[in-house]
Amino acid sequence: MTGHVRGKATLLVRRAIMVGAVAALCSALPAPGAEAISASTLSPGKVAGQRAGKSSIPLFAYYYLWFNHTSWNRAKKDYPLIGTYSSSDPRIVRTQMQEAKSAGINGFIVSWKNTPLDDQRMRLLMTIADQEHFKLAMIYEGLNFNRHPLPLAEVANGFKTFADHYASDPAFFRLGGKPLTIWSGTWAYSHADIATVTAPVRGTIRVLATEKNVTGYLRVADVTDGDAYYWSSVNPATNTYYGPKLDAMSHAIHRRGKYWIAPFAPGFDARMVGGHDVVPRDNGATLRTEYATALRSSPDILGLISWNEFSENSYVEPSVRYKDQSIDVLRQLRGTAVPAPTGPAQPSDLGASSSASGPGPWPNLLRLAAFPVLLLIAVGILRYARRQTARRELAKRGHASQRTSDY
Repeated sequence: MTGHVRGKATLLVRRAIMVGAVAALCSALPAPGAEAISASTLSPGKVAGQRAGKSSIPLFAYYYLWFNHTSWNRAKKDYPLIGTYSSSDPRIVRTQMQEAKSAGINGFIVSWKNTPLDDQRMRLLMTIADQEHFKLAMIYEGLNFNRHPLPLAEVANGFKTFADHYASDPAFFRLGGKPLTIWSGTWAYSHADIATVTAPVRGTIRVLATEKNVTGYLRVADVTDGDAYYWSSVNPATNTYYGPKLDAMSHAIHRRGKYWIAPFAPGFDARMVGGHDVVPRDNGATLRTEYATALRSSPDILGLISWNEFSENSYVEPSVRYKDQSIDVLRQLRGTAVPAPTGPAQPSDLGASSSASGPGPWPNLLRLAAFPVLLLIAVGILRYARRQTARRELAKRGHASQRTSDY
C-alpha cells in the first residue's frame, strides 16, 4: 500500500468514526418537536400538519364529587384504601390528584350540577388542581337519579353558570382555547332543546355530547363540539363489534372537525344498583385491552371510566380489594409512547412537563452510555489497522533488503 493510499484509508476510517459518533450523539438528543404540543396554538383540522407520534394523547378520568361519609353505606362491595372519605376533604382531594398524576392521568372530568354543595366541592377541586398543576373538565349531569332528563331551564342555567363563573380558571383544560365541558344524557333531549342550551355558551366553552352511536351523534353534531361516549359496561372479551364501533364514531366526529373522547374502563359490576352486566377485571387485562382499543380509535382525549365510581365498580382509585392494581397497569401503559390523534387537534395545554409526554429520559441515557463504547471499538479498529499496515511495511523493507543482499 502506497503512502497516498494509506493516507486516504486512514482519513476514511477517521471520517467513519466521526460520522458514527455524531449519529450516536444526535440519536440521544430529543428530536425537534418531540415535546408536547400546546393546544392553544391549534384549531380543528390543523393536526394533520403535526408529526405523527411526537406527542401524547391526554388521559382524563371521570371523577365523582358526591361522596359523604355516609355514602359508603349504600351499594358498595369495595372501599378506597384512603378510607371512606368525604369529597369535601382537601387532604383526600390532594392525595387523589397526586395518585392520578403518578399513573399518567392528566386530569379529572368532574361530575357537576350547580347546587351549593357541588359548587363548594368544585371550588375546592379548582384550588388544589391549580396548586398541583392538574387539569379539570366538567361533565354536567343532565339526568336525575331515575335517569330522567332534568328540566331544560335547569340545564341551561347550569351551563351558563359554569361559563360565567368557572370557565376562566386556569385549572380547566382547553380545547382550541375553550374549556372542555360534556353534557351527560344528550340522548334524552331533542335537537331543539340541545341548541337552546348550547347556543349561548359555545362561544365561551366547548360542549360535547354523550351520544352512544354514530346516528345519535349525527343528530346533534351541528349544535355540539364533539362526543364523549361513556361506555363502561362493554366486555371486550365477548363484544366483537366494540372496536369497530369506536372507530366509526371517531371517523364521523373527525370528519366534521369535532372532538372525540374515547372510553375505556378496568371492569364493571352494577348489580348492587339494579344492573345486570358484569365485566371482570381479569387481573388488569380488561384495562389493558380497553385502553388499546380506545387508543386505536384516534381519540383527542382518552376518557377513563372512572377514578371513583364505586357503585358501578369501574374505579381505578386504590382500593381495599384491588390495592394498586389498576394504577400499576396505567403506569405501565402511560410509560410507553402513544401516537398522536388523527382528529381535529392535539388538545393539550398540559405543557412539556406532562407525565404522559413519552417514554422519558432512559432511552436517551442508554444511547449516551453506549456512545463511548462504540467510540472505543472504532479507535481499536483504527489502531489495529495501523499496526497491520506497519507490519506489512516492515516485512516489505526486510524483503527488499534480503533481495539487495542476494545480488
